[in-house]
Amino acid sequence: MLILQNVTAVQFEPAQVQEGVDIAVEGSLIKAVGNQLAARYPQAQVRDMHGRLAMPGIVCAHNHFYSGLARGIMAHIQPCPDFISTLKNLWWRLDRALDEESLYLSGLVCSLEAIKSGCTAVIDHHASPNFIAGSLNTLRRGFLEAGLRGITCYETTHRNHGEAELQAGVDENLAFARQIDAAKAKGDEPHLVEAMIGAHAPFTISRRGMELLADAVRSTGRGLHIHVAEDRYDVSHGHDVYGQDLIERLASHGLINDRTLVAHGLHLSDADIAILNAQDAFLVHNPRSNMNNQVGYNNKLGAYRNLALGTDGIGADMFEELKFAFFKHRDAGGPLWPDSFMRFLWNGNRILERSFGSRFGRLEAGFKADLTICDGDCPTPLVAQNIGGHLAFGMGSGAVDSVMVDGHLVYEHRRFPFDVAPIYAAARQAAAALWTRMDELDRAGAAP
Repeated sequence: MLILQNVTAVQFEPAQVQEGVDIAVEGSLIKAVGNQLAARYPQAQVRDMHGRLAMPGIVCAHNHFYSGLARGIMAHIQPCPDFISTLKNLWWRLDRALDEESLYLSGLVCSLEAIKSGCTAVIDHHASPNFIAGSLNTLRRGFLEAGLRGITCYETTHRNHGEAELQAGVDENLAFARQIDAAKAKGDEPHLVEAMIGAHAPFTISRRGMELLADAVRSTGRGLHIHVAEDRYDVSHGHDVYGQDLIERLASHGLINDRTLVAHGLHLSDADIAILNAQDAFLVHNPRSNMNNQVGYNNKLGAYRNLALGTDGIGADMFEELKFAFFKHRDAGGPLWPDSFMRFLWNGNRILERSFGSRFGRLEAGFKADLTICDGDCPTPLVAQNIGGHLAFGMGSGAVDSVMVDGHLVYEHRRFPFDVAPIYAAARQAAAALWTRMDELDRAGAAP
């Protein structure tokens, strides 16, 4: 047992601040929260936290770990006047150039950087068309080596190789879900990584693809993770080719339920939003990515029953993402205040509960010991009524001191328990080679 002594316990939902308490952790769970726990558990190891803030773990609810080696990219990128050309000229070239080594290093570095930013879990959405089979387990290796909790899936699509690619994507999702089920049944390792059934976006999934995805969702009991209405093109394509709104189309195949994650959703109709709400599904808002891609603003955030925050591949700094989400909302004339965005941040824990079958997001006995621990030097009083204001106007990832995942301190006093320098050195080499392959594939006439 480990006791984190003398913390300021900060709860997001419902909001609560409790100074000078102890948190006892046994195995992967919180055993107790209270005063003088060392006296109650005299055999426990004790770490004095000197009043630092201990919060339920922070979750990035939509990310792309395959993009980890894209920072500062120096491949030749054609002009991108719209969203579709951004996909074709940058991201769909990068994902085709990924191999096992570059994906492993990309995922591992992203896992490390997520932890440094205070994340205890990341929900990933993956693509590597020339390395499909085994790609999700490669990402899982990075999660486990870093100690980060995660969910991942393969984004099924027909955009490169038609029906064969659709089948390969679904097969990888199925194989990975079965691998996770087998690992849970054996019980000889921590249950840190879960599976979803992934799909790129409705405009790159045929009717046959929808049927395959629906079968995969039913047979595995997992939820669908998909981009929807990130750009108006997705909506127009759905109306033109299928004569349906996007969520209506997905729902007609049985793909909308309480485990569904829909990323972006900027241009969804009110009827689509009503379907998501009726089925208790989640929308994940990614404000920095939306701004970067110039796809517009989601001015209906308050209409969703379930809303969480993600980054769509722009790192995993959720303190930063919350700030952008709030300030962009204010700039657009939105009515929501910081406490709403604090709740959106916390909602990532509700998604984990649905996938892992455990309790997340509270500093209470019986909940998973996933904790984000930050410096406690607030220049103004921190009370339940103003936690959101501290997050929006002050506290950032630079305050992250330690991170606990599944009862283990995977990052303590701003240090990992292993040397990360060789990992970053290898990642830099892999990134340069990846950028070269992107240009080589173009010259060789790779699939558009």
